[in-house]
Amino acid sequence: MDHDVKISALNVNFYYGKTLTLKNISLDILQKKVTALIGPSGCGKSTFIRLLNRMNDLIPGARVEGQILLDGLDIYHPRTDVVSLRRRVGMVFQKPNPFPKSIFDNLAYGLTISGMRDKRFIEHKVIDSLKKAALYNEVKDRLHDNALMLSGGQQQRLCIARCLVVEPEVILFDEPAASLDPISTRKIEELILELKDEYTIVIVTHNMQQAARVSDFTAFMYLGELVEYGDTERIFTVPKEKMTEEYLSGKFG
Repeated sequence: MDHDVKISALNVNFYYGKTLTLKNISLDILQKKVTALIGPSGCGKSTFIRLLNRMNDLIPGARVEGQILLDGLDIYHPRTDVVSLRRRVGMVFQKPNPFPKSIFDNLAYGLTISGMRDKRFIEHKVIDSLKKAALYNEVKDRLHDNALMLSGGQQQRLCIARCLVVEPEVILFDEPAASLDPISTRKIEELILELKDEYTIVIVTHNMQQAARVSDFTAFMYLGELVEYGDTERIFTVPKEKMTEEYLSGKFG
C-alpha cells in the first residue's frame, strides 16, 4: 500500500434502507493533501464524506458494504472505537454550529470531556487552535463572550478551531463556505491551504472555482457513482470523461 495514502475506500456501496445511494466507490485520499468532492446536488458527495467518520451510523436503516481504511485499518470493523475515530477524523459542517457557550469553552469542552484537567495546558491548546484557525487576533479580548455573538465567518473558523483542538489527523469540510459571504469564504479557503501542511483534508463543495483554488485532487461524482478522480489541474483542463467535461463547462448540474 502506498505510504502516502491516508484513507482508502474500496468498493464502497451505501444504502439508505433498500435504496442504493453510493455505488462501488473506490478512491485513495492522500496524506496532507486537499481532496475536493464535486458534482451536482444529490450526487452523494455529503453521504460519502460522512462515511469517513461514521456520521451516517446515526441514520436509521443506513448500511455500508466494502471497506474504508484509515492508515490501513478498516474503520467499519466491529472493534473500531467510534469516539476515537471521530477525534482523529474531525468534521466541519455547512452551517456553523458553535455551542451556546463562551468562545473559550467551545474549545475547552473537547479537552475536558476527554479527561484533560490541566488548566494551563487547556488554555495553551485553546489559544494555539484559535491561532491555527486564524481567529485569535479577532477574539483574544473576548474569549469569555458567547460564541453565538460572532459573525457567521468567525463562527465557522471557531468550529474549525474546535475541530483542531483535539488534534485530528483528517479534517472533513462539508461545504464549509456555503452560507458565508465572499470575504469570509476567502478566509476559509486561505485557511484550508495553510492547514494542509499538517492535516489531510477532504472538502465537499458545489463551487467548482473553490475546488480548483484549494484542492490538489478532485473527485467528480454523479448519481452516487465516482465518474472521475485525479489531479485537480488535469481534471479541470483535460478531463478524461465526457460527463466531467460537460459538468465543468456548465452543461448540467
